[in-house]
Amino acid sequence: MAHGEVVAATQAVTPWKPATVGPVGYTDLPLESHGLVLLDEVIAAAETATGLRFSAYLGDLGTDTRATAESLLDGLGADAPYAVLVAISPGQRAVEIVTGAAAARRLTDRGSRLAVLNVVSRAADGDLLGALTNGIRTLADQAGILPERSGW
Repeated sequence: MAHGEVVAATQAVTPWKPATVGPVGYTDLPLESHGLVLLDEVIAAAETATGLRFSAYLGDLGTDTRATAESLLDGLGADAPYAVLVAISPGQRAVEIVTGAAAARRLTDRGSRLAVLNVVSRAADGDLLGALTNGIRTLADQAGILPERSGW
């Protein structure tokens, strides 16, 4: 081959990809491990203060987002009546807050709407961890503390 001569490539060129950092198989998780730890801490604090069970869901909620969120709440079994679920489907731009029967007596529609506004404002900035944690904190604040703990 002479200098400056163009030659057709005989093999496909594979684009360079940086090495995966972190545990193999966890690259599709929407939150990093430190984010999951923070979310666990926020949920634990909310549960301790209110006596309710809090759950978070981040992912696709299907075509009927409300029905899917309600089925996720039902999946909590015996805890479902005392549970509060914050579900975010970023791809659908949907937020669902679902409460069990006992939890609904402690959370007003107004308090839930306030939580949705907090979730949407953080999610709009791309901060899904902040959206979940702010939503849970807002709901815990709105539910109030357990009556037997009010004298703390």
